[in-house]
Amino acid sequence: MAATGEALTPQGYIQHHLTNLSVGEGFWTWHIDSLFFSVGLGVLFLWLFHSVGKKATTGVPGKLQCFVEMIVEFVDSSVKETFHGRNPVIAPLALTIFVWVFMMNFMDMVPVDWIPELAMAAGIPYMKVVPTTDLNITFSMAIGVFLLIIYYSIKVKGVSGFVKELTMQPFNHWAMIPVNFLLETVTLIAKPISLALRLFGNLYAGELIFILIALMYGANWALSTLGVTLQLGWLIFHILVITLQAFIFMMLTIVYLSMAHEDH
Repeated sequence: MAATGEALTPQGYIQHHLTNLSVGEGFWTWHIDSLFFSVGLGVLFLWLFHSVGKKATTGVPGKLQCFVEMIVEFVDSSVKETFHGRNPVIAPLALTIFVWVFMMNFMDMVPVDWIPELAMAAGIPYMKVVPTTDLNITFSMAIGVFLLIIYYSIKVKGVSGFVKELTMQPFNHWAMIPVNFLLETVTLIAKPISLALRLFGNLYAGELIFILIALMYGANWALSTLGVTLQLGWLIFHILVITLQAFIFMMLTIVYLSMAHEDH
């Protein structure tokens, strides 16, 4: 499969599946496929949970309502156990992060050729369907969390308290202010970077493995049979990966915001 209709080499096949549908150049490049699927899944999440909330009953719940309630209770208990402040925004934020990231990760369960081939038939040369394999998406979410950390740090501690936190820790002496500022600034900046790179790295590696397994199909019957077995095995294992990565992103967000609310 190729944009030109010609057969691709294994290297070209991998490159094709890892290329975004883009417009613009340089800093102003927009990854249309990542934006489409991330926004679309976000809208689907809002519609689904809003619909279930409107139709919720105090009687015997349906399967979908029961499933949504289990997710809400799980996130709520995670927030209560981890967040040591009072903020009505944290639980809805944690729920949004967990479900939205999971839904974006879950797109990795779709066979790697299905949607790209449909896009090719429609005249679209490239189509990456897993938004969290795009570093722009994971960094944008991490930057959003970072801005919330700064906002609540200043709101709870005040500007002077926030500056003091950066300059008088861990060494409480005026002579150590430059060292403290360097250490605390690096620690602060490392939070969004670690959030973004952890999610991106795990999902990108998982997608690459699916693509490599797909290369085995059509080679010969032995490799094709092995490919089916590996695909099934990796699919089962990857369900745990995508769930765990959504959980980790949510929990680290809660922890970071809890630290931002602590006024020493």
